[in-house]
Amino acid sequence: MGVVVPFEEARDPAESLKPLLEIVAEDMEAVNRIILDKAVSDVELIPKLAHHLIDSGGKRLRPMLTIAAAKLCGYRDEGHIRLAAAVEFMHTATLLHDDVVDESDYRRGKKSARLVWGNQASVLVGDFLLGQAFRMMVEVGSLSALKILSGAAAVIAEGEVMQLAAAKNTSTTEDEYLNIINAKTAALFSAAAEVGAAIAKRPMEEQAALKSYGRNLGIAFQLVDDALDYSGDSARLGKSVGDDFREGKITLPVILCFRRGSDDERAFWNRALGKGEIADGDLEHAIKLMKKHSAIEATLDRARHYGTIAQDALAIFRPDRYTRALTDVIGFCISRAN
Repeated sequence: MGVVVPFEEARDPAESLKPLLEIVAEDMEAVNRIILDKAVSDVELIPKLAHHLIDSGGKRLRPMLTIAAAKLCGYRDEGHIRLAAAVEFMHTATLLHDDVVDESDYRRGKKSARLVWGNQASVLVGDFLLGQAFRMMVEVGSLSALKILSGAAAVIAEGEVMQLAAAKNTSTTEDEYLNIINAKTAALFSAAAEVGAAIAKRPMEEQAALKSYGRNLGIAFQLVDDALDYSGDSARLGKSVGDDFREGKITLPVILCFRRGSDDERAFWNRALGKGEIADGDLEHAIKLMKKHSAIEATLDRARHYGTIAQDALAIFRPDRYTRALTDVIGFCISRAN
């Protein structure tokens, strides 16, 4: 796996995020104003449903990456603010669509939009937010930014279909799963960071570096989420522990546990996740198997590995407050598991 940075020794997750918050604070106020403005519609249900998720307490990490990357690259205009808002709308739309596909009842600790307003409304409002995101991209007038973000939108959709095909499929391999999260999660992280360099018209090697940073940060972020679903607490997750298990999701801890287990243990995973026949006590048994086969620790080791790659990607930039803040974001993502 190479040299692994000991992110587990990072300070409190909230402390790790402070340098980034300080750098982007003023611009994020402008981003938030645009988000509120662009979520408006004469169709009453649209702003009501959109704000249900927009106002639910997400950290807005992805748009903050766009702001920080643009500042790192010396961008001086205001286009990055609209692009950051577009990134957040893309993310929100993805969450609305995700909850429909996954039949999720809760998101960030509250009832999901699909549970309150139904699947059709959730999908259509997600489409509205995607449309607003593309409007903002066009308003900025950067063809390279439009190319990056529109490409990410297509890849994310592919990732959703890939995940749907892999749902309940216990034969999914680690490589196949990494392909899914590379598309479904890491693509938007990657685009959010890369677009900051693109709008600043920086050299291709700098754009590629931020693209790599975002991609590997996104993979690390998702792997930590996967581990937390079997080892975290509800308050930190914003959802119930074991939601992935109840929804039949094949995540990396499951894949590792399935591969390392006995025939009887694999039969358990096939029944519980493959067939969706979950009985009382099955989640507790699944967690015991995770511990037995060190699946959580192995997942977090891989997350640290991708975090190290993300950190190395920033090495071409001169060390300053922006690179330090972006490095601390890696620590934040990893240390959520502590």
